[in-house]
Amino acid sequence: MRIDVDSLGQIDVPKDAYYGPFTVRAMKQYHTTETKSHKELVKAFIMIKQAAAIANMNTTLDDEIGNAIIKACKILHTGKHMDQIVIDSINSGAGTALHMNVNEVITNISLEILGKKKGQYEYISPNDHVNMSQSSNDTFPTAMNIAILNDLKLCLPHIIELKKILTKKAKQLSTIKKIGRTHLMDAVPVTLGSEFGAYAIAVEKSLHYIVNASKELENIALGGTAVGTSANANKKYLEKVVYELKKISKLNLRAEKNLQYATQSRFSISNLSSSIKNFVLEINRIANDIRLMASGPIAGLGEIIIPTVHAGSSIMPGKVNPSLAECMNMICFKIIGNDTTISHSVQNGQLELNVMMPIMAKCILESIDILTNFLPIFSSNLIDGIQANEKNLKKYIENSPVIITLLTPKIGYNKASELFKKSLSENISIKTLIINEKILTEKEFNLLMNK
Repeated sequence: MRIDVDSLGQIDVPKDAYYGPFTVRAMKQYHTTETKSHKELVKAFIMIKQAAAIANMNTTLDDEIGNAIIKACKILHTGKHMDQIVIDSINSGAGTALHMNVNEVITNISLEILGKKKGQYEYISPNDHVNMSQSSNDTFPTAMNIAILNDLKLCLPHIIELKKILTKKAKQLSTIKKIGRTHLMDAVPVTLGSEFGAYAIAVEKSLHYIVNASKELENIALGGTAVGTSANANKKYLEKVVYELKKISKLNLRAEKNLQYATQSRFSISNLSSSIKNFVLEINRIANDIRLMASGPIAGLGEIIIPTVHAGSSIMPGKVNPSLAECMNMICFKIIGNDTTISHSVQNGQLELNVMMPIMAKCILESIDILTNFLPIFSSNLIDGIQANEKNLKKYIENSPVIITLLTPKIGYNKASELFKKSLSENISIKTLIINEKILTEKEFNLLMNK
């Protein structure tokens, strides 16, 4: 062990650890999820520290110290020493524990770069140097925005691909007619392809709202320091830090016009989370439709045939379940729950700061990751392999009395209703009734059904 000193006094720190006293104290308190903070969030903090060091060297930060901090950040960017970011993903209010964990690791790497020993904070300080001109209150929301934007880059292509596969499926099935359903009861015919075409539009619209909501995250709080007033931040630093962060992150970042708003409000997070939630509401609905259409194969609807990805039962031989659709249902439920947590967190900001940021970051990044992981499987292994059960679809259309609706312009609502009831009570198909009563010939009926 080594003895480190901070504002609370001396504390034992593992000799080889790059973290320091604040982290050790925090580790004893925050045993919550048993998972570390998201890698994109940590990477975003490192980018902020690098940009801040460059900007601070334009003011009062010593060049030797500043360059050591920059080099330390670059080392962390390679993945080296990232195991030293040890704070649980749900930690202190405003994420101060994670923030100081990052500050301490960068400090001790910087000390070694200058030939000093870990813990010699009189040469480089986690607070005075690495954290110069910054606060947890402006760095955490900035890091959260950057992390989400970068995580979304991995997810959005899979949403686009899902839309493409649904569109392809709509074209493949465009000529296959089926009974429509409203209230889960027979309705006038549609095509299987038109159903999938509507699903594609739902995904497309959802994607539009997610992309638009994400643009608001490009407005960042960095420079606001503790309460959005830029206390302790030099004007030259403020002019340069966002510019440098934009270069490092390769994101279209800009300082929020009102930095006090930027520390108070997490509207941009709730707005994006809601857009993601609305997307999964649509995906959940689509997954449920697939489960319904695939149900059976004998005693259910049996309208589509889904790919077999594994055995459906440990006891019933030959059973095939809509397992991927069911998995997507569960994912959607989880994301809806995450959005509820974010909603409560966003409205629980008080006065100059919302301190609930760690749980917001955990929930929204988790939601994005789950979609990134599973959407390609859902698209390729389920949607793309769906086939029409044409035999059943044709039988349902021919046997359903509801197709009499298509004749109401010719025979009127009351006569059509009478034939509907007769079809059900006498167990005679509408087609047979119409031909027997000489309302249409068989050829005319078939032409009507094929419109």
